[in-house]
Amino acid sequence: MTQIQPPQENSPPRPRTSTDSVGKLSGGPSTGRLVGVDLARALAVFGMYIVHIGPPLSATDGVARWVRYLADGHSSVLFATLAGFSLMLIAGRREPKAGPAGRRAKARIAIRAAVLLALGTVLAMEYGGVIILGFYGVYFLLALPLLRLSAKTLAILAAGLALATPQLAFVLNSLLSESVQQSIDAYDPLKKISEVGVLDLLLTGFYPTITWMSFVVAGMALARLDLSAVSVQRRSAALGAALTVGAYGLSLLLAGTDALRSMAEGGKSSAGSEAASFGSGSFETQRSASELLSAGPHSGTTFDIVGSVGVAVLVIVGGTVLMDRLPRLRRPAKPVIAVGTMSLTAYVGHFVVQSMVGIPAGESSQESWVPVLTFVLGAIVFATVWSRFFRRGPLEALLNAATKPAKHIR
Repeated sequence: MTQIQPPQENSPPRPRTSTDSVGKLSGGPSTGRLVGVDLARALAVFGMYIVHIGPPLSATDGVARWVRYLADGHSSVLFATLAGFSLMLIAGRREPKAGPAGRRAKARIAIRAAVLLALGTVLAMEYGGVIILGFYGVYFLLALPLLRLSAKTLAILAAGLALATPQLAFVLNSLLSESVQQSIDAYDPLKKISEVGVLDLLLTGFYPTITWMSFVVAGMALARLDLSAVSVQRRSAALGAALTVGAYGLSLLLAGTDALRSMAEGGKSSAGSEAASFGSGSFETQRSASELLSAGPHSGTTFDIVGSVGVAVLVIVGGTVLMDRLPRLRRPAKPVIAVGTMSLTAYVGHFVVQSMVGIPAGESSQESWVPVLTFVLGAIVFATVWSRFFRRGPLEALLNAATKPAKHIR
């Protein structure tokens, strides 16, 4: 949900193009949005559509099964990693902003956090705990002290969080009885009006901050790098591949063939309301410490986090390289990229449309791929038409307008 610079006062808005987004992809660090990042963001949107609207994993086979499995968990992780990347586009991607500019950037992020938390709470009242936006608000607030850190420091911090927080979340969830949670929730105003309260946001929700900050910090570290440099592209791609193969391979070795089992198997959607990970606070069953060796989507283990970060890095770097090395693809890819530039609108919009057409939010109960393909095509058409007349998506424009008071900070 990144933003480009607004048009100068008294000048009419002009349509966004891929060259507006990319800045300089071949000569040096991009001064604006990277087209490849918007492409990755669009893929994350489509992945969420697949999870929420597409057939359950149990109803797929062959290539369709692999597509469904890759979307499960990885699309939301990609969103979180890109959220960290977006923070650096506001705070200064290669060089952190300092002085008044730095204070304005922090204020803009803080305002965005408050708006997303409020929007997420409102949507959770209607659609339940599957909404990630409220969690985003908490991620953004906790990321504020990290905005000036170097890529190396951020990478070390992300690695430390990935290694430590799943075990900490497991211990805390083991100590947190249902009666204690109910007592805490009784005094939580957020919990009284929606399914997502403070405890859910931090520990027991579907995207718990305690473990999901690893993805955000990893995205911040990636944003600090010059992704236009071939050497950086190669090293980043190699790192992503090593993380993916190493984490999932070691999990399979230690936990057996069920280590990568998706929560969506057996017809249960990974985005459903029944929690099934250490970070999602289920008191339905006792969790076993041996499950910390698994790496299934949304399992919340170290192996899941490291492997998912690896996949996210590969997608982001892959999109960047694709748009950099094959510039002829930018024009045919422009409609898809347009979805990435207004991912907040595309994300919220699909819940609204689901409700209008009678598809339960967060449930992949459809046996056909036709509904999800219709949503993907609809998002592409809407984003393409909208971007011809406006520089930002509808919700992106409102979010940008909400941050205007930050411009007055000195």
